[in-house]
Amino acid sequence: MTSRSPHVSLAATAHEPSIELPAIGQGTWYMGEGLAPRRDEVRALQQGLELGLTLIDTAEMYGDGGAEEVVGEAIAGRRDEAFVVSKVYPWNAGRDSAIAACERSLSRLKTDHLDLYLLHWPGDIPLEETLDAFERLRESGKIRRFGVSNFDVDEMETLEATPGGDQCAVNQVLYHLGSRGIEHSLLPWQRERAMPTMAYCPLAQAGALRRELLTHPTVRGVANDLGITPPQLLLAWAIRPIDDRHGDARRDVIAIPKAVQSAHVTQNAEALGIKLDDDALKRLDAAFPAPTRKTSLDII
Repeated sequence: MTSRSPHVSLAATAHEPSIELPAIGQGTWYMGEGLAPRRDEVRALQQGLELGLTLIDTAEMYGDGGAEEVVGEAIAGRRDEAFVVSKVYPWNAGRDSAIAACERSLSRLKTDHLDLYLLHWPGDIPLEETLDAFERLRESGKIRRFGVSNFDVDEMETLEATPGGDQCAVNQVLYHLGSRGIEHSLLPWQRERAMPTMAYCPLAQAGALRRELLTHPTVRGVANDLGITPPQLLLAWAIRPIDDRHGDARRDVIAIPKAVQSAHVTQNAEALGIKLDDDALKRLDAAFPAPTRKTSLDII
């Protein structure tokens, strides 16, 4: 275990100081849809806060706002403990519609501001309009920072070239051991600009793909050798340091797994203290090679 929980730094902006966030947060996709008792979802998020998983990611899309309502209940009376992220639909990202969408999200979350507001994926509304809305939201104190999600390199370049786009704080994309496409072009592009990545589905999508990944002989073998679970191994891999050769464990990926069961929340938090040695990383690289060419961005 490390003496200090691994963190990722968001750079200072003209209006906000830099901030350190835990390298593992909490996702809420499929919460608020009746798939689990609401009290269990709320309790899981609160447990995560208590264990240091203070970043909570949600979206107006999740459960048609139901996930935001769950988050609102979880952070009631403890808003200052959480770094709350939500996302706006592309078709709601207009100059005025984005402001209305954000206000609806704030109402469901029962808070007066978002720490980070993301455009959920690229859409047809011009980025100029979205960025104008984000700036107005920031000026009014309703959001602290803005970012994007599901943007590939060409879309990030377009964003950067748009006035105000260089203030983008993060890009949230699908990333896990079985889906490493961003490592060829997108991740290096963001690293050149010190822009962190938020990794959704860090344990892979639910279903056959997740089962295949978690039961892969190499994943199971490395996890067993380290005395950890396969999900913990995947989380530790996703947030591995950029460069640890001189004790500089700087990280720039935040994994946001969803968990409802208490044991899973605890295991996710414990993954913050897991360090993978060179042997473990080499074995995982051999079984799941890094990309050698640009591939299409994985999106679900």
